[in-house]
Amino acid sequence: MKWFRKRKQKVVELEEVLLDATNIPAFNLARLEGKRELPISLRSIYGVGVIVAIVILGYTARVFELQIIRGEEFRTIAENNSVDEAVIIAERGVVFDRRGEMVVWNEVDERGIYDFPIRAYTDRLGLSHVLGYVSYPRRDSRGFFFRTEYIGRSGVESAYDELLRGVNGSKIVVADALGNVVSQHAINPSTPGNPITLSLDAELSEAFFQIIATSSQQAGFRGGAGAIMDVHTGELIALTSFPTHDPEIMADGHPAEIIQSYKDDERLPFLNRAVGGVYTPGSVVKPFVAYAALSQAVIDPSKEIVSTGEIVIPNRFNPDNPARFRDWRVHGVMTMREAIAFSSNVYFYIIGGGLGNQEGLGITRMAQYYRLFGLGTTTGISVGPEQIGIVPDPAWKAEFFNDDWRLGDTYLTAIGQFGFTTTPMQILRAYAALANGGELVTPQVIKGRQGDKVDLQLNPEHLQIVKEGMRKAVNFDGGTARGLERQDVAVAAKSGTAEVGAGNAFVNSWAAGFWPYENPRYAFVIMMERAPRTNTLGATNIMGDVVAWMAEHRPEYIASE
Repeated sequence: MKWFRKRKQKVVELEEVLLDATNIPAFNLARLEGKRELPISLRSIYGVGVIVAIVILGYTARVFELQIIRGEEFRTIAENNSVDEAVIIAERGVVFDRRGEMVVWNEVDERGIYDFPIRAYTDRLGLSHVLGYVSYPRRDSRGFFFRTEYIGRSGVESAYDELLRGVNGSKIVVADALGNVVSQHAINPSTPGNPITLSLDAELSEAFFQIIATSSQQAGFRGGAGAIMDVHTGELIALTSFPTHDPEIMADGHPAEIIQSYKDDERLPFLNRAVGGVYTPGSVVKPFVAYAALSQAVIDPSKEIVSTGEIVIPNRFNPDNPARFRDWRVHGVMTMREAIAFSSNVYFYIIGGGLGNQEGLGITRMAQYYRLFGLGTTTGISVGPEQIGIVPDPAWKAEFFNDDWRLGDTYLTAIGQFGFTTTPMQILRAYAALANGGELVTPQVIKGRQGDKVDLQLNPEHLQIVKEGMRKAVNFDGGTARGLERQDVAVAAKSGTAEVGAGNAFVNSWAAGFWPYENPRYAFVIMMERAPRTNTLGATNIMGDVVAWMAEHRPEYIASE
């Protein structure tokens, strides 16, 4: 076409010069002033027209697609984006201690990470294992909840999850085209979870924890645990384990490096030693052997046995190498009461396994009475998980060691050694049965709840002899629990030192007992784990500090009713 052919530019004559309108008033013919302009070519005009037409056609096609072809689809999406139904996460129940102090509650997340209530835990030390922690509701990458409930992971948060858990609600959320929330309207309000009140005294548990922590640092113990229980109801007024962890960090999942440090810590800060740790008990089991010997008429409680520091058992296979079973010191002449007070190994070797003309219980009857008092089984406490432990007997040794039971095994089992393991909570429950006259009570962490009872049908006279021996351990010269002697309350107790580790290089130190002696209300246990055997700080002295704290800050716990 001729319009698109390249044409030569012609010469513009003078008369073709167009004058600029602004120059007209100042036109000077003599000086030939003015402005010339070239006309716009038709090719440029038509080019612009084509481009404009293409743009208009593109927009028209796009509008046709959005409005006609996909109009219904986008209309539905727009409606869903503008009005949506969302979940209202219900608050969990608040947790109080027995004195009304809040130890777990809900807070607004000021960091803005969570748009639902987060759990807050008391700053008091020593309660983390009991309280436990939760996992929070979770969203996917698009912001939708795939888990709308808190999940109790341990402690009270797990044991009473159904009680603490509320009922979620729902709401209508109105948003604009940009996704900004315009308004929210609750259509089903959420229902918060139920509050619970623990039997625990938070301040007492913290004091117990701090005394254990300080003593561990001083004497080189790896850890420790302690508990105090009402011997009639099973209510725990103190329960603690050292070392510990921060439940808020565990619930939040951050910082990751702190959580990893918990996992790497060889002291096992996640372990609730009072409930889930199993340890060689040592001499704290001797009162149960004493009761068994009386019940089975193995020995008269007034019969005297002499401890020269060891007993020697001939070795028929090698007469020059007899077996020696040592006492921890030379005790001299003892009756049963003094043997309990002095914690004589020789006395309990003999009534456990026999020697000469003195009959012994034997392992079958001994194991039977250990189990009668609840050793080697769970206690039923709700804040698990619990461990069972081991009461050694011939069947156990045959299964795990493929070996026969020997007299020496009986001797060692009688003093809480060999393969014997138990939890502090089992020992506490057993001592509560000694204190209350023979009822095995299930431990409780909820205030006002009565633990289930099992009547052991114990003989009151035999039980009294054992109690008298435990009282002598506290107030008798040479008693092993002298650190618990006080003027304001009469304590009956038994200490224990269990040798552990390669070459018996370490010891577990125990103390267990009850008070007041005349009319028992509370039983206690304390276990200090794995200190060098050169350590001289025993559990009875550590527990003595706890009782001293109560005398000053909680005298109602040690007063006689």
